[in-house]
Amino acid sequence: MSKNLTGFPESFLWGGAIAANQTEGAYLKDGKGLTTVDLLPIGEKRFPIMIGKLPSFSPLEGEFYPSHEAIDFYHRYKEDIALFAEMGFKTLRLSISWARIFPNGDEIEPNEAGLQFYDDLFDELKKYNIEPLVTLAHFDVPVHLVKEYGSWKNRKLISFFENYARTVFTRYKKKVKYWLTFNEINMLLHLPYIGAGLVFEEGEDEKQVKYQAAHHQLVASALAVKAGHEIIPDAKIGCMLAAGMTYPYSSNPNDVMDAMDKDRESFFFIDVQSRGEYPGYAKRFFLENDIELDMEENDEKILKENTVDYIGFSYYSSRVTSTDPKIQENTTSGNVFGSITNPYLEKSEWGWTIDPKGLRITANQLYDRYQKPLFVVENGLGAVDIPNEDGAVVDDYRIAYLREHLKEMKEAIRDGVDIIGYTSWGPIDIVSASTGEMKKRYGYIYVDRDNLGNGTLKRTKKKSFEWYKNIIQTNGKEL
Repeated sequence: MSKNLTGFPESFLWGGAIAANQTEGAYLKDGKGLTTVDLLPIGEKRFPIMIGKLPSFSPLEGEFYPSHEAIDFYHRYKEDIALFAEMGFKTLRLSISWARIFPNGDEIEPNEAGLQFYDDLFDELKKYNIEPLVTLAHFDVPVHLVKEYGSWKNRKLISFFENYARTVFTRYKKKVKYWLTFNEINMLLHLPYIGAGLVFEEGEDEKQVKYQAAHHQLVASALAVKAGHEIIPDAKIGCMLAAGMTYPYSSNPNDVMDAMDKDRESFFFIDVQSRGEYPGYAKRFFLENDIELDMEENDEKILKENTVDYIGFSYYSSRVTSTDPKIQENTTSGNVFGSITNPYLEKSEWGWTIDPKGLRITANQLYDRYQKPLFVVENGLGAVDIPNEDGAVVDDYRIAYLREHLKEMKEAIRDGVDIIGYTSWGPIDIVSASTGEMKKRYGYIYVDRDNLGNGTLKRTKKKSFEWYKNIIQTNGKEL
């Protein structure tokens, strides 16, 4: 009973989270290959491509692709890391672009220029004592693997991914301790092109394809865990869930059951990665939906013997579900997860439900379920930030959002939940993954760039910059 439940532990890792495809730009620089995100334009074609309904294997004429230049982190990372260090970051979550290391994805030998870029990046972080937290696959698959093999539909991607993982583990074994295998792995079910590079052919059984691809990713994740533990004995390798509690709209048992089923749809992935086996409810789902997974003899053994060390998760909002057709008509437009409007909560400018207490509930739910350390690796508010006449962004709305979420995370720790750290999403303004917009801003640092790529890319501190700096300095004592 001696555990300190008064607040954040001294070892707590404060920081921010970014992704290669939303920040780096330089999309074909130094030998990098095309990735799936490089083929996501801003505008009406974006969503059909993201759900795998509109094949795209090369940039289309007349379309603007935000990832091609993004915020030019590739050339400006030293400037940006210096700003993160000024805030006092203990950690920075970032991703390695698979196509920078293996441009086509199936090569035997890696691209040295890509490896060197991340070497230099990690050295810059080390200069400021910032611990890197590295995601191996953050919504980008080399396009060659989609065209040639059908992406994660094809079992061959397991060995390609394992080769990639082993290559970067070996190269950065003295520089990176914390790793994540797949970003928001459950997004495969909702945005299959984003999550797994899936493009569906007419008449294809989409459920069968999605869950077969999921199996391949789960085996690949387990083999990456195995490789990481072999190559970096003290490494901590986690999985990542796009999380958010699903509330039943009413106490009707049908609503409660439906909420449990909706949560299990996502928990399925983490159950396998954390517990090492397919849960009974998933087996029933497969049976009732005529889904037959093609497995090899050792797959179940690989999954069982190579579970993750911790659970990473993103949290932006909770969801609500109902079995009443009349209630179902009242839905929110925000986020990729469908949800009934929660009458007790406000929404962001993009229709995302704002539910700070849901973070505490979700953290408790995950810790009760898995009994493994948690890492909050994404959380933030997308908003339109308009500089005033002095060029300053007074983002009190972001401070209020983050403050309330941090209070609830602190309460979760007091509940006994083991949370390693917190990396808010988008500490610097970046391209939105869902919409491709720049005007949907999350950062403490304003980037002068608009939705169509106009602007100087100048970095400017927002009001929230100093606020978050103080949070880190006081280890969350002054919320």
